Amino acid sequence: MNFFLRPWKNTDLESLVKFANNKKIADNLTDKFPYPYTEENGKAFIEFATKNKPVNIFAIDIDGEASGGIGIHPHDDVSRINAELGYWLAEPYWGNGIISEAIKMIIPYAFQNFEINRIYARPFESNLASKRVLEKAGFIFEARFEKTLIKNGVLLDELFFAIRKDSCPMSDISDKVKL
Repeated sequence: MNFFLRPWKNTDLESLVKFANNKKIADNLTDKFPYPYTEENGKAFIEFATKNKPVNIFAIDIDGEASGGIGIHPHDDVSRINAELGYWLAEPYWGNGIISEAIKMIIPYAFQNFEINRIYARPFESNLASKRVLEKAGFIFEARFEKTLIKNGVLLDELFFAIRKDSCPMSDISDKVKL
């Protein structure tokens, strides 16, 4: 399936709300990703996602429609050489390898555009699909913190997967990430 990463734009609002308003997606993300997902949530997100230079939050464009999102969130202060990876994909596209490939696209971009040495992701222990895509993209399991998160009233283990700059192949991103 053909897709690419590009900056979010105001005209993505309709597709963002259509695809993000899904309890199965929200159940695997932080509570900052609401359910139900409203037009107001979408407007606030697009405003947030379009404010940084260089771009750090991208739409996953499938057939001309924003069908998910992926972002790199650099830290500051003593953690400034680290960034967190976050992502989600519209349910109709699950199981097609899109997120694994999107991660492989954004990692070289992040290392080339931000002064970071490590990118990490924190999937819930119960999110087996997310663990698999991170491993496919070259992330290494670093740690498990038992019962440190609460989602929908359930205590969950928090997992840390990471990739380091010196272990990442720096591929050409020009045809994969459209700025």
